[in-house]
Amino acid sequence: MNQSQEREGIIFAALSYFIWGIVPLYWKWLDHVGAEEILAHRVIWSFVFMVIILLCTKKWSHFVIYFKEILKNQKKLFALTVASVLVSMNWGIFIWAINADRILDTSLGYYINPLISVLLGVIILKEKLSRPQVISVILAAIGVIILTIHFGKFPIVSFFLAITFGLYGLAKKMINADASIGLTMETLMVTPIAIGYFLFITFQGKSMFASSMDTALLLIGGGVATALPLLFFAKGAQKVSLSMLGFLQYIAPTLTLLIGVFIYHEEFTKTHLVSFIFIWAGLIIYSLSKTKFRIPTDQKWKRKHNIGA
Repeated sequence: MNQSQEREGIIFAALSYFIWGIVPLYWKWLDHVGAEEILAHRVIWSFVFMVIILLCTKKWSHFVIYFKEILKNQKKLFALTVASVLVSMNWGIFIWAINADRILDTSLGYYINPLISVLLGVIILKEKLSRPQVISVILAAIGVIILTIHFGKFPIVSFFLAITFGLYGLAKKMINADASIGLTMETLMVTPIAIGYFLFITFQGKSMFASSMDTALLLIGGGVATALPLLFFAKGAQKVSLSMLGFLQYIAPTLTLLIGVFIYHEEFTKTHLVSFIFIWAGLIIYSLSKTKFRIPTDQKWKRKHNIGA
């Protein structure tokens, strides 16, 4: 993979994490709707939005062909099923936490998530980390541990957010499909369940979808708010290492934490400040280790012996 492809992957991944970082603002507008119903609509309208994307980009025929092929490939079909379940679980936990005024729990979860991604990348995909990158992981881990201890109990919401999305990223690597086609297949897998649940609560008179035009439009718009960053993430995940994805993910929890503190007035203590220092120190070291400012080994040798420019 060349540097141009990696740079493009980083841009798409970073953009997806930026959107994820500010999306709690959107879901807060729907805090009068149950988390289960919001999740059902996220799935349904994400699928509808992706079908529209495929039709507009003339990729529908490619989707049909690839879907038929993946049905014959047990390994990829398994990865697709796992990815669909994991992302749905992640959405549900996230929505519930936002509606339950636990924005900082979601922030902590997505701080833990990069460490899970790095761990999966090293252990399963055999990705290599340089010494500066190892140091950056240790610093970030210290910051996360401090935040975890500060909560005074095992952060189960944060942990499940981290592990579901970390494994989702790994499953995406295994599928290795076109971004839009892959995302359409993932939402297709769980859409029947979402439709069934929506019809069930509608017949029981418990659905909020028709309660007002604003609510209906927000629920429909949730498909775009959900699918767009996932589409960007899928494109980025194909072109950068899993460990790099892990560190880019710090964008989202940082924005989420700022929203929780400055907009919804959740407490930000000195403990949070110390944790941020460790986490961002690790992020800076890791980022510098990947930039053009790093001097190649042969160039260091030439400079040491005053050879060449």
